[in-house]
Amino acid sequence: MPNPIIQVQGVHKEYGRGKKTVAALKDINLEVQPGQFLAILGPSGCGKSTLLHVMAGLEQPTDGRILLDGVDVTLISERDLPKVRAQKIGFVFQSFLLIEDLTAYENIEAVLWPNPEITKNKQEDMTLDVLREVDMLERRDHFPRQLSGGEQQRVAIARALVNNPPILFCDEPTGNLDSKTGDAVMKIISKLNKDKGMTVVLVTHNEELARYAKRTLRMKDGIITSDRG
Repeated sequence: MPNPIIQVQGVHKEYGRGKKTVAALKDINLEVQPGQFLAILGPSGCGKSTLLHVMAGLEQPTDGRILLDGVDVTLISERDLPKVRAQKIGFVFQSFLLIEDLTAYENIEAVLWPNPEITKNKQEDMTLDVLREVDMLERRDHFPRQLSGGEQQRVAIARALVNNPPILFCDEPTGNLDSKTGDAVMKIISKLNKDKGMTVVLVTHNEELARYAKRTLRMKDGIITSDRG
């Protein structure tokens, strides 16, 4: 068996101070294998989004270790962490988080701008490739306000893919979409897992969406209550 691509070791996450401290995560231990599709389910406030953010290096745990593809992100400085995230992960948010003043094409290409090793021609090729992959090539010059919610999320997925990361984290990616559009978005994510072998970690409260995953983890009150698949 290959080494896990994600390792969560004894992770705690607390918010607040003193008597008002709230434990969002309590001694979480978890391993995810390369190419796995994991869904994390649970009610609002159970800690599932916090776990996803900690795994992705968007938040630091109060205690414990997170290893992404063998790299301990809890030891990386705040200055170097964005570079590691850019290499290891893509992140799809519920609210799209596109830049309103940039076109679909520019929102994706902007991810590549800080990397001086990628030429302008290469940036264009990479951007067009992912736009094609999510079937948004014909809408490349449209601004977010000119796109439907489903189209915006397709652009957000393309943005997460442009660096070809081995891991895709998805935080309620269909939460702002109707069921039909949400299903179309989930099919894109599922195809990435099946065809490219991309490791996918999905957070959702929706049982229907969790069926796309091969493994389901359930959480309540900051702890893992079941792990199947």
